[in-house]
Amino acid sequence: MSEITSSRAPVRPIQSLVPLVLGGMVMLVVSLSIAISVGAVQISTGTVWGVLLSKLSPELVETTWSKGREAIVWDIRFPRALLAMMVGAGLAIVGASLQAVTRNPLADPHLLGISSGGAFGAILALLHTGLFIGLLTVPLLAFLGALGATALVLGISRVADATSADRLILAGVAVSFIIMAGANILIFLGDPRATHTVVFWMLGGLGLAQWDQLIYPLIILLACGTWLFSKAGALNAMTVGDETASTLGIPVARFRLLIFVAGALITGVMVAFSGIIGFVGLMVPHIVRMLVGGDYLRVLPVSALVGAILLLWADIAARTLMAPEDMPIGIITGLVGGVFFVWVLGRRGSA
Repeated sequence: MSEITSSRAPVRPIQSLVPLVLGGMVMLVVSLSIAISVGAVQISTGTVWGVLLSKLSPELVETTWSKGREAIVWDIRFPRALLAMMVGAGLAIVGASLQAVTRNPLADPHLLGISSGGAFGAILALLHTGLFIGLLTVPLLAFLGALGATALVLGISRVADATSADRLILAGVAVSFIIMAGANILIFLGDPRATHTVVFWMLGGLGLAQWDQLIYPLIILLACGTWLFSKAGALNAMTVGDETASTLGIPVARFRLLIFVAGALITGVMVAFSGIIGFVGLMVPHIVRMLVGGDYLRVLPVSALVGAILLLWADIAARTLMAPEDMPIGIITGLVGGVFFVWVLGRRGSA
Protein backbone atom coordinates (compact mmCIF):
# COMPACT_ATOMS: atom_id res chain seq x y z
CA MET A 1 0.00 0.00 0.00
CA SER A 2 1.14 3.55 -0.69
CA GLU A 3 3.00 5.54 1.92
CA ILE A 4 0.18 8.05 1.67
CA THR A 5 -2.16 5.63 3.41
CA SER A 6 0.42 3.91 5.57
CA SER A 7 -0.34 2.76 9.08
CA ARG A 8 1.80 5.57 10.44
CA ALA A 9 -1.14 7.89 9.94
CA PRO A 10 -3.70 7.07 12.64
CA VAL A 11 -7.31 6.68 11.63
CA ARG A 12 -9.52 8.92 13.74
CA PRO A 13 -13.29 8.97 13.91
CA ILE A 14 -15.01 12.10 12.61
CA GLN A 15 -16.15 13.03 16.14
CA SER A 16 -12.55 13.28 17.35
CA LEU A 17 -11.85 15.89 14.68
CA VAL A 18 -14.29 18.44 16.13
CA PRO A 19 -11.89 19.72 18.83
CA LEU A 20 -9.06 19.77 16.28
CA VAL A 21 -11.06 21.75 13.74
CA LEU A 22 -12.38 24.16 16.38
CA GLY A 23 -8.84 24.65 17.66
CA GLY A 24 -7.67 25.22 14.10
CA MET A 25 -10.37 27.84 13.52
CA VAL A 26 -9.36 29.65 16.72
CA MET A 27 -5.73 29.56 15.61
CA LEU A 28 -6.74 30.87 12.18
CA VAL A 29 -8.57 33.85 13.72
CA VAL A 30 -5.63 34.56 16.04
CA SER A 31 -3.18 34.29 13.13
CA LEU A 32 -5.36 36.63 11.06
CA SER A 33 -5.39 39.19 13.88
CA ILE A 34 -1.61 39.06 14.24
CA ALA A 35 -1.07 39.23 10.47
CA ILE A 36 -3.09 42.45 10.28
CA SER A 37 -1.52 43.92 13.42
CA VAL A 38 2.19 43.54 12.66
CA GLY A 39 4.18 45.49 10.12
CA ALA A 40 6.10 48.72 9.70
CA VAL A 41 3.24 50.39 11.59
CA GLN A 42 2.16 48.37 14.63
CA ILE A 43 -1.60 48.37 15.19
CA SER A 44 -3.27 46.87 18.24
CA THR A 45 -5.61 43.92 17.77
CA GLY A 46 -8.37 45.96 19.39
CA THR A 47 -8.05 48.58 16.68
CA VAL A 48 -7.90 45.85 14.02
CA TRP A 49 -11.19 44.29 15.08
CA GLY A 50 -12.71 47.69 15.71
CA VAL A 51 -12.02 48.68 12.09
CA LEU A 52 -13.36 45.37 10.77
CA LEU A 53 -16.54 45.63 12.85
CA SER A 54 -17.06 49.26 11.84
CA LYS A 55 -16.97 48.24 8.18
CA LEU A 56 -19.62 45.59 8.80
CA SER A 57 -21.81 47.78 11.00
CA PRO A 58 -20.70 51.36 11.78
CA GLU A 59 -23.10 51.59 14.74
CA LEU A 60 -21.38 48.77 16.64
CA VAL A 61 -18.19 50.58 17.62
CA GLU A 62 -17.00 54.10 18.27
CA THR A 63 -14.25 55.30 15.95
CA THR A 64 -11.12 55.99 18.02
CA TRP A 65 -8.46 55.51 15.34
CA SER A 66 -7.08 57.70 12.58
CA LYS A 67 -8.05 57.46 8.91
CA GLY A 68 -4.49 56.39 8.14
CA ARG A 69 -4.65 53.36 10.43
CA GLU A 70 -8.08 52.46 9.08
CA ALA A 71 -6.67 52.53 5.55
CA ILE A 72 -3.73 50.32 6.56
CA VAL A 73 -6.03 47.73 8.14
CA TRP A 74 -8.86 47.71 5.62
CA ASP A 75 -7.22 48.59 2.30
CA ILE A 76 -3.78 46.99 2.66
CA ARG A 77 -3.39 44.32 5.33
CA PHE A 78 -6.83 42.70 5.45
CA PRO A 79 -7.05 41.88 1.71
CA ARG A 80 -3.43 40.71 1.85
CA ALA A 81 -4.21 38.36 4.75
CA LEU A 82 -7.32 37.02 3.00
CA LEU A 83 -5.29 36.34 -0.16
CA ALA A 84 -2.68 34.51 1.93
CA MET A 85 -5.40 32.31 3.41
CA MET A 86 -6.89 31.51 0.00
CA VAL A 87 -3.54 30.78 -1.64
CA GLY A 88 -2.41 28.60 1.26
CA ALA A 89 -5.67 26.67 1.33
CA GLY A 90 -5.73 26.25 -2.45
CA LEU A 91 -2.16 25.01 -2.82
CA ALA A 92 -2.61 22.65 0.13
CA ILE A 93 -5.68 20.88 -1.26
CA VAL A 94 -4.06 20.67 -4.72
CA GLY A 95 -1.00 19.01 -3.21
CA ALA A 96 -3.13 16.56 -1.22
CA SER A 97 -5.19 15.64 -4.31
CA LEU A 98 -2.16 15.19 -6.55
CA GLN A 99 -0.50 12.96 -3.95
CA ALA A 100 -3.60 10.76 -3.98
CA VAL A 101 -4.02 10.29 -7.74
CA THR A 102 -0.28 9.82 -8.36
CA ARG A 103 0.26 7.80 -5.17
CA ASN A 104 3.34 9.94 -4.82
CA PRO A 105 4.07 11.57 -1.44
CA LEU A 106 6.33 14.10 -3.18
CA ALA A 107 3.68 15.38 -5.59
CA ASP A 108 3.22 19.14 -5.35
CA PRO A 109 2.17 21.82 -7.87
CA HIS A 110 5.60 23.43 -7.50
CA LEU A 111 7.66 20.27 -8.01
CA LEU A 112 5.46 19.04 -10.87
CA GLY A 113 5.98 22.26 -12.81
CA ILE A 114 2.36 23.40 -12.57
CA SER A 115 3.30 26.61 -10.74
CA SER A 116 5.94 27.39 -13.35
CA GLY A 117 3.38 26.98 -16.12
CA GLY A 118 1.05 29.35 -14.32
CA ALA A 119 3.85 31.88 -13.94
CA PHE A 120 4.65 31.63 -17.65
CA GLY A 121 1.05 32.40 -18.58
CA ALA A 122 0.85 35.29 -16.13
CA ILE A 123 4.10 36.83 -17.40
CA LEU A 124 2.87 36.49 -20.98
CA ALA A 125 -0.26 38.45 -20.04
CA LEU A 126 1.55 41.09 -17.98
CA LEU A 127 4.34 41.89 -20.45
CA HIS A 128 3.14 40.95 -23.92
CA THR A 129 -0.55 40.32 -24.61
CA GLY A 130 -2.00 43.04 -22.42
CA LEU A 131 -5.26 42.72 -20.50
CA PHE A 132 -7.37 41.96 -23.58
CA ILE A 133 -10.28 40.68 -21.48
CA GLY A 134 -9.69 42.88 -18.45
CA LEU A 135 -8.65 41.53 -15.07
CA LEU A 136 -9.55 37.99 -16.15
CA THR A 137 -6.66 37.94 -18.64
CA VAL A 138 -3.90 37.13 -16.13
CA PRO A 139 -5.69 34.28 -14.28
CA LEU A 140 -6.96 32.85 -17.59
CA LEU A 141 -3.52 32.71 -19.21
CA ALA A 142 -2.03 31.48 -15.92
CA PHE A 143 -4.53 28.61 -15.91
CA LEU A 144 -3.75 27.77 -19.53
CA GLY A 145 -0.03 27.84 -18.74
CA ALA A 146 -0.51 25.57 -15.72
CA LEU A 147 -2.64 23.22 -17.80
CA GLY A 148 -0.01 23.14 -20.54
CA ALA A 149 2.72 22.34 -18.00
CA THR A 150 0.58 19.53 -16.59
CA ALA A 151 0.10 18.08 -20.07
CA LEU A 152 3.85 18.25 -20.71
CA VAL A 153 4.70 16.44 -17.47
CA LEU A 154 2.15 13.70 -18.11
CA GLY A 155 3.25 13.40 -21.75
CA ILE A 156 6.94 13.11 -20.87
CA SER A 157 6.15 10.60 -18.13
CA ARG A 158 4.23 8.45 -20.58
CA VAL A 159 6.80 8.65 -23.38
CA ALA A 160 9.71 7.96 -21.02
CA ASP A 161 7.71 5.31 -19.15
CA ALA A 162 8.43 7.31 -16.00
CA THR A 163 5.61 5.88 -13.94
CA SER A 164 7.47 5.63 -10.63
CA ALA A 165 7.06 8.37 -8.05
CA ASP A 166 10.64 9.62 -8.26
CA ARG A 167 10.69 9.74 -12.06
CA LEU A 168 7.43 11.66 -12.18
CA ILE A 169 9.01 14.30 -9.94
CA LEU A 170 12.10 14.37 -12.18
CA ALA A 171 9.86 14.93 -15.20
CA GLY A 172 8.15 17.78 -13.33
CA VAL A 173 11.45 19.39 -12.36
CA ALA A 174 12.70 19.14 -15.97
CA VAL A 175 9.52 20.74 -17.32
CA SER A 176 9.74 23.44 -14.64
CA PHE A 177 13.28 24.37 -15.74
CA ILE A 178 12.25 24.50 -19.40
CA ILE A 179 9.19 26.63 -18.73
CA MET A 180 11.05 29.03 -16.44
CA ALA A 181 13.68 29.44 -19.14
CA GLY A 182 10.87 30.44 -21.49
CA ALA A 183 9.49 32.81 -18.84
CA ASN A 184 12.90 34.44 -18.49
CA ILE A 185 12.99 34.95 -22.26
CA LEU A 186 9.60 36.69 -22.04
CA ILE A 187 10.96 38.95 -19.30
CA PHE A 188 14.09 39.70 -21.36
CA LEU A 189 11.99 40.66 -24.38
CA GLY A 190 9.45 42.64 -22.36
CA ASP A 191 9.30 46.24 -21.24
CA PRO A 192 12.43 46.94 -19.13
CA ARG A 193 10.41 49.30 -16.94
CA ALA A 194 8.19 46.41 -15.83
CA THR A 195 10.97 43.85 -15.40
CA HIS A 196 11.73 44.62 -11.75
CA THR A 197 8.07 44.31 -10.74
CA VAL A 198 7.64 41.01 -12.58
CA VAL A 199 10.85 39.50 -11.19
CA PHE A 200 9.83 40.48 -7.65
CA TRP A 201 6.37 39.00 -8.28
CA MET A 202 7.93 35.72 -9.47
CA LEU A 203 9.57 35.31 -6.07
CA GLY A 204 6.13 35.18 -4.49
CA GLY A 205 4.35 38.04 -2.82
CA LEU A 206 0.95 39.16 -1.58
CA GLY A 207 1.53 42.90 -1.57
CA LEU A 208 -0.62 43.55 -4.66
CA ALA A 209 -3.80 42.14 -3.07
CA GLN A 210 -6.85 44.34 -3.72
CA TRP A 211 -10.47 43.94 -2.71
CA ASP A 212 -11.85 44.01 -6.25
CA GLN A 213 -9.57 41.13 -7.31
CA LEU A 214 -10.13 38.72 -4.41
CA ILE A 215 -13.39 37.48 -5.90
CA TYR A 216 -11.54 35.48 -8.59
CA PRO A 217 -9.40 33.25 -6.35
CA LEU A 218 -12.34 32.95 -3.93
CA ILE A 219 -14.72 31.63 -6.60
CA ILE A 220 -12.16 29.16 -7.95
CA LEU A 221 -11.21 27.94 -4.47
CA LEU A 222 -14.83 27.41 -3.40
CA ALA A 223 -15.89 25.75 -6.65
CA CYS A 224 -12.90 23.44 -7.08
CA GLY A 225 -12.53 22.81 -3.35
CA THR A 226 -16.18 21.74 -3.08
CA TRP A 227 -15.80 19.45 -6.09
CA LEU A 228 -12.62 17.87 -4.70
CA PHE A 229 -14.28 17.31 -1.33
CA SER A 230 -17.20 15.60 -3.07
CA LYS A 231 -14.66 13.21 -4.63
CA ALA A 232 -13.00 12.31 -1.32
CA GLY A 233 -14.17 8.69 -1.57
CA ALA A 234 -12.66 8.33 -5.04
CA LEU A 235 -9.41 9.91 -3.83
CA ASN A 236 -9.28 7.35 -1.02
CA ALA A 237 -9.65 4.56 -3.57
CA MET A 238 -6.93 6.04 -5.79
CA THR A 239 -4.44 5.97 -2.92
CA VAL A 240 -4.82 2.17 -2.77
CA GLY A 241 -4.25 1.55 -6.47
CA ASP A 242 -5.72 1.85 -9.95
CA GLU A 243 -7.09 -1.69 -9.91
CA THR A 244 -8.97 -1.16 -6.67
CA ALA A 245 -10.35 2.16 -7.89
CA SER A 246 -11.42 0.62 -11.19
CA THR A 247 -13.13 -2.24 -9.35
CA LEU A 248 -15.14 0.35 -7.42
CA GLY A 249 -16.38 1.83 -10.70
CA ILE A 250 -14.06 4.82 -10.89
CA PRO A 251 -12.88 5.72 -14.44
CA VAL A 252 -9.26 5.94 -13.33
CA ALA A 253 -7.64 7.71 -16.30
CA ARG A 254 -10.47 10.22 -16.68
CA PHE A 255 -10.64 10.92 -12.95
CA ARG A 256 -6.87 11.44 -12.70
CA LEU A 257 -7.04 13.87 -15.63
CA LEU A 258 -9.89 15.82 -13.99
CA ILE A 259 -7.87 16.11 -10.76
CA PHE A 260 -4.92 17.47 -12.72
CA VAL A 261 -7.18 19.97 -14.52
CA ALA A 262 -8.72 21.13 -11.22
CA GLY A 263 -5.23 21.39 -9.73
CA ALA A 264 -4.04 23.42 -12.71
CA LEU A 265 -7.03 25.75 -12.41
CA ILE A 266 -6.50 26.41 -8.70
CA THR A 267 -2.73 26.73 -9.04
CA GLY A 268 -2.91 28.95 -12.11
CA VAL A 269 -5.30 31.40 -10.51
CA MET A 270 -3.40 31.48 -7.21
CA VAL A 271 -0.09 32.01 -9.01
CA ALA A 272 -1.65 34.84 -11.03
CA PHE A 273 -2.30 36.80 -7.82
CA SER A 274 0.59 35.72 -5.61
CA GLY A 275 3.48 34.66 -7.83
CA ILE A 276 5.32 31.37 -7.32
CA ILE A 277 4.98 30.09 -3.75
CA GLY A 278 6.54 26.67 -3.46
CA PHE A 279 6.28 23.64 -1.19
CA VAL A 280 2.98 24.51 0.54
CA GLY A 281 1.29 21.66 -1.33
CA LEU A 282 4.07 19.30 -0.27
CA MET A 283 4.33 20.16 3.42
CA VAL A 284 0.73 20.60 4.50
CA PRO A 285 -0.76 17.21 3.42
CA HIS A 286 2.04 15.35 5.24
CA ILE A 287 1.45 17.34 8.42
CA VAL A 288 -2.31 16.83 8.16
CA ARG A 289 -2.10 13.07 7.60
CA MET A 290 0.00 12.76 10.76
CA LEU A 291 -2.76 14.60 12.63
CA VAL A 292 -5.98 13.14 11.22
CA GLY A 293 -5.08 10.00 9.25
CA GLY A 294 -5.38 9.27 5.55
CA ASP A 295 -9.14 9.61 4.95
CA TYR A 296 -9.63 12.42 2.43
CA LEU A 297 -12.94 13.41 4.00
CA ARG A 298 -10.68 14.74 6.77
CA VAL A 299 -7.46 15.41 4.88
CA LEU A 300 -8.92 17.95 2.42
CA PRO A 301 -10.73 20.35 4.81
CA VAL A 302 -7.98 20.18 7.44
CA SER A 303 -5.34 20.73 4.73
CA ALA A 304 -7.17 23.88 3.64
CA LEU A 305 -7.22 25.11 7.25
CA VAL A 306 -3.55 24.31 7.94
CA GLY A 307 -2.48 25.72 4.58
CA ALA A 308 -4.23 29.02 5.32
CA ILE A 309 -2.57 29.26 8.76
CA LEU A 310 0.86 28.30 7.39
CA LEU A 311 0.85 30.95 4.67
CA LEU A 312 -0.42 33.62 7.08
CA TRP A 313 2.60 32.99 9.31
CA ALA A 314 4.93 32.85 6.32
CA ASP A 315 3.63 36.28 5.32
CA ILE A 316 4.10 37.55 8.88
CA ALA A 317 7.72 36.36 8.75
CA ALA A 318 8.22 37.92 5.31
CA ARG A 319 7.04 41.32 6.57
CA THR A 320 8.91 41.33 9.88
CA LEU A 321 12.27 39.58 9.39
CA MET A 322 13.71 42.44 7.31
CA ALA A 323 11.32 45.24 8.29
CA PRO A 324 10.59 47.74 6.90
CA GLU A 325 11.52 45.85 3.72
CA ASP A 326 8.95 43.35 2.43
CA MET A 327 10.71 40.03 1.78
CA PRO A 328 9.15 37.85 -0.97
CA ILE A 329 7.10 35.16 0.72
CA GLY A 330 8.41 32.55 -1.72
CA ILE A 331 11.81 32.83 -0.01
CA ILE A 332 10.28 31.85 3.34
CA THR A 333 8.31 28.88 1.97
CA GLY A 334 11.30 27.82 -0.12
CA LEU A 335 13.61 27.70 2.89
CA VAL A 336 11.15 25.84 5.10
CA GLY A 337 9.91 23.62 2.26
CA GLY A 338 13.41 22.64 1.17
CA VAL A 339 14.24 21.38 4.64
CA PHE A 340 10.88 19.59 4.81
CA PHE A 341 11.54 17.98 1.39
CA VAL A 342 14.85 16.57 2.63
CA TRP A 343 13.06 15.22 5.72
CA VAL A 344 10.44 13.49 3.56
CA LEU A 345 13.15 11.93 1.39
CA GLY A 346 14.94 10.67 4.49
CA ARG A 347 11.71 9.30 5.91
CA ARG A 348 10.96 7.44 2.67
CA GLY A 349 14.50 6.08 2.53
CA SER A 350 14.27 4.66 6.06
CA ALA A 351 10.80 3.16 5.49
